[in-house]
Amino acid sequence: MTTTTRASKERLINILLAPHVSEKSARVAEEGGQYVFRVAGDATKPEIKAAVEFMFDVKVRSVRVLNQVGKRKRFGRFEGRRSGTKKAYVRLQEGQAIELGGVEAP
Repeated sequence: MTTTTRASKERLINILLAPHVSEKSARVAEEGGQYVFRVAGDATKPEIKAAVEFMFDVKVRSVRVLNQVGKRKRFGRFEGRRSGTKKAYVRLQEGQAIELGGVEAP
């Protein structure tokens, strides 16, 4: 039984929220073949792996997860907190690549 059949296709579509675009994510994509995604807060490593394989038709070698705690911020005399996020660093098998639709500037 594959991981895709355990989790419904609707669940797999809702796990990946967006690609995380930053200087660090661009660097790890070039050097190590890793891609960074913002994922649902309750997503597990096997679900993230299945979601990436289902959405982009690639083979995933490993998944690392990072829970980023939201920062405390002040707005005058009021104190608030930004919401935390969960990110996944996904490493693909050799020769695999994901086209995220980014166009390089000339």
